[in-house]
Amino acid sequence: MSSAASLHPTLARVLDALDSGLDATRERLFSLLSIPSVSTDPAHEEDCRRAAEWVAADLRASGFTAAVRETKGRPLVLAHHPGPQGNGGGHAPHLLYYGHYDVQPPDPVALWKTLPFSPALVAGPHGQRIVARGAVDDKGQVMTFLAAFRAWHEATGSLPVRATILIEGEEEIGSPNLEPFLTEERAALAADVAVISDTGMWNIDTPALTTRLRGMVYTEIRLKGPDRDLHSGMYGGSALNPINALTRILGTLHDEAGRVRIPGFYDDVRPLDPATARQWQSLGFQEDAFLGAIGLAHPAGEGNFTGLERLWARPTADLNGIWGGYTGPGSKTVIPSEAAAKLSFRLVPDQDPEKILAG
Repeated sequence: MSSAASLHPTLARVLDALDSGLDATRERLFSLLSIPSVSTDPAHEEDCRRAAEWVAADLRASGFTAAVRETKGRPLVLAHHPGPQGNGGGHAPHLLYYGHYDVQPPDPVALWKTLPFSPALVAGPHGQRIVARGAVDDKGQVMTFLAAFRAWHEATGSLPVRATILIEGEEEIGSPNLEPFLTEERAALAADVAVISDTGMWNIDTPALTTRLRGMVYTEIRLKGPDRDLHSGMYGGSALNPINALTRILGTLHDEAGRVRIPGFYDDVRPLDPATARQWQSLGFQEDAFLGAIGLAHPAGEGNFTGLERLWARPTADLNGIWGGYTGPGSKTVIPSEAAAKLSFRLVPDQDPEKILAG
């Protein structure tokens, strides 16, 4: 590919640099994937910092000025490259690249066939694939442009564009400290184009440009009952059981048609315009195959909407975790003092997250 006669000579050199450096690039990716940068777990605070420092060091090796910047939570990385020097290089387009180094918790670890932070090459349906926590969200995508920067730097000594890189460490927990940083660094982050590589392809053969994503509200509910755990043989039938009460409440979150029952939840939902609906219909999405790949046979969610509408244009409410009482092996007849649950809401255009949270 890199030696094709039709390629521009500079691009051919860059592609040759990518090809010759493939093994080294994979080693760098494996090194980053080996860092357990789980942002939601305080026990991995230092791992998150280590990942940020790794990214900053990698960018410096490609000619960037890069710094690990502090926030009230996990640090982020901000880096700049001036682009081509001389010959009007200062007028080159300014691109802003965004990604994140943090990952979701790997639990339950027992279900992994390989260790989540020991990256491995395994056989997949389309050839070899890299398996590790973060390989596809988002360290793998981040490495695509880190590798491209390094190849351009090695082949030409510079980049063809001015570039600013923002790699945060809290995307998996809703980016609570990103907005203040964006406001503070507004001037430095101003760019002609923002490139975000944290989405998917339509299929293995068809790339996609993602132009819209649902937003999110994440919250936790705690319900307290007695002031201590109780024995159900002594108090059952008299004392409130918080797990019983919480599950009864959460069981009313959706109606029989799959609609969220929170008052006002759909008030500001923007209907999908007919032109977009026709475009989506033309994609030929097969929901039965989509669900069959994960062992399911029947779709859930709101009725009277297509699969892609439910996935892309309709809001959702999901329980992401629930706990309370005794969950170890064997039995313990306890009425717990409290129960808790985590909920997330995927939001669509015109929905106000503050309004949804207050609802």
